[in-house]
Amino acid sequence: MGGFPILTVMTFLPLAGAFLVMLVRAATAGSRQGSASAESRKAVLMAAFIISAATFVASVAAYFAFDPSKVGYQLVEQHAWYGPISYKLGVDGLSLALILLTTFLTPICLLASWNSIEERVTEYVIAFLVLETFMIGVFTALDLVLFYIFFEAGLIPMFLIVGIWGGKDRVYAAFKFFLYTLIGSLLMLVAVVYMIQVAGSADFEMLEKFAFAPGIQTWLWLAFAASFAVKLPMWPVHTWLPDAHVQAPTAGSVILAGVLLKMGGYGFLRFSLPMFPDASQLFQPAMFVLAVIAIVYTSLVAWRQTDMKKLIAYSSVAHMGFVTLGIFAFNETGVQGAIFQMLSHGLISGALFLIVGVVYDRMHTREISAYGGLVSRMPIYASFFMLFTMANVGLPGTSGFVGEILTMVGGFQASTWAAAGAALGVIFSAVYMLTLYRRTVFGEITNPALNGIKDMNLIEWVCIAPLAFLTILFGVAPNLIFSFTDGAANRVLSLMAGGQ
Repeated sequence: MGGFPILTVMTFLPLAGAFLVMLVRAATAGSRQGSASAESRKAVLMAAFIISAATFVASVAAYFAFDPSKVGYQLVEQHAWYGPISYKLGVDGLSLALILLTTFLTPICLLASWNSIEERVTEYVIAFLVLETFMIGVFTALDLVLFYIFFEAGLIPMFLIVGIWGGKDRVYAAFKFFLYTLIGSLLMLVAVVYMIQVAGSADFEMLEKFAFAPGIQTWLWLAFAASFAVKLPMWPVHTWLPDAHVQAPTAGSVILAGVLLKMGGYGFLRFSLPMFPDASQLFQPAMFVLAVIAIVYTSLVAWRQTDMKKLIAYSSVAHMGFVTLGIFAFNETGVQGAIFQMLSHGLISGALFLIVGVVYDRMHTREISAYGGLVSRMPIYASFFMLFTMANVGLPGTSGFVGEILTMVGGFQASTWAAAGAALGVIFSAVYMLTLYRRTVFGEITNPALNGIKDMNLIEWVCIAPLAFLTILFGVAPNLIFSFTDGAANRVLSLMAGGQ
C-alpha cells in the first residue's frame, strides 16, 4: 500500500462517520418525544450505510494488499504511545478474515434496519458505527492494552443497542449481557497488567516469544479464558446469550452472533494457545468436556424452544462448541476447521436471524405456533429459509458442513470420545432445525393473520441473497478460505510447539 495506513483508515472510518452523523443535526432521525419523519430517518440510515460500505471497500483493499503466502503479521503500523504500550496495528489471515466478516455484515445490518427502526435512528446508527470501529479494532490491534480497550469498549454500544431498541425485557437482557462480559474481562485486565510488568512489553510479537513459567501460565490462561469463554460463549456461562438475542433488534442479533461471539474464539487462538502453551495442554481435556456439553445440552434445549429467536440463539451456542473442539484439538485440521466454522457460523446464523426478522416485522411475534403454511404465501422466503436450515444442519455443499466435519476430524485425532459427542450435536441440530422449518413453513394456515402476509421485499432480498451466495460458495470452494488462513493456523500451532 506504499506506506498508506490502510488499517487505521479502515478501523476508524466508522467512528469518523459516527461523528459526522452526530454533527449533521438537520438529519436527526428521532427524539425522545416521537418518531422521525420518513425522509430524515432514511437519510440517516443511508448515510450510515454508505459509511459502512466504504469501510468494507477499505477492508477489501487490505485484502488485496495482504500476501497469504507470507507467515506473520502484515500491513503493520506502529507508533510509540506510553512506555511499553504502543499504537500497533497489523493483520494475519485469521484477523483479516474476521475483519472482512465484520465489514461485510455491518452494512447488511444497517440495511436490515431500514424499516424496523423508527425511533432515535440517529443514535441507533451512531451506536452501530462506533461498534464497528471497536470490533475491527479488536482484530487489528497488536498491542495488549490497545486490544483490551477495543475489546471492552465494544460492550457499550452493544449494551445500548439491546437496552434501547430491544424488546420489552431489553433492560434486563442488556444488563445481563454487560455484567457477564465485564466481570470476565476484569480478570483478563489483571493478567494484562501482570504480563506487561513481567515481560516489559505489550507487543503481541514480543509476548508470543516470552516464556512465562508453567505455573504462571495456568493463572494467566484462566484469567483470559474467563473473558473468552463468556464471549464464545461456552457452557455454563452462556445464559446471557439467549436473553440478549431475544430482546435485541434483528440487526443487533445478526452482529452479536456474526461477529461478537467470534472474539472468544479469536482470543483463544491469538493468546491462549501461542502465549500459554503449557496451560493450554493442561486444560485440553476440560475444554473438550465443556465443548461436548455445549454441543449436546444446548442442542436439546434448542429443541424445546417455542420462540424462533431463542431456538437459533441456543443453536449458536451449540455450533460455537465445534469451534472450541477444533481449537483445542491442537492440530491443523481442527484449527482450520474452527476458523472456517467461525466464518461460516457468522454467515448462517446472521442469515437465520434476518429470516426471523422478516416475519417478525410483519406479524410482531416470534412464537413458532403463530406460523405454519408460509410456503403457500411466501415461496421465496421459504426457499431461503430452507437453504439456511440445511446449512445450519451441516448439509454437504454448504459452508456449515465444512466447518463441522473438519472440527470433528481434528477433534477425533485428539480425542475419540469428544468427536463422538460432537457428532450427536449434528444429529440433534437436524432434529430441532427441521422441526422449526416444518412447523413454520409447511402445513395448513391456521392463523388467519397469515392470509395477507407478503413475500420478501427488495431490501430483504438484498440483505439475505449475498449471505446465501457465500454460504454455497464457501461450501463448494472452501479453499478460498483455507488458502487465506493456512499461514495463521500453522503459525499458532508452531508457536504453541515452541517454534516460529
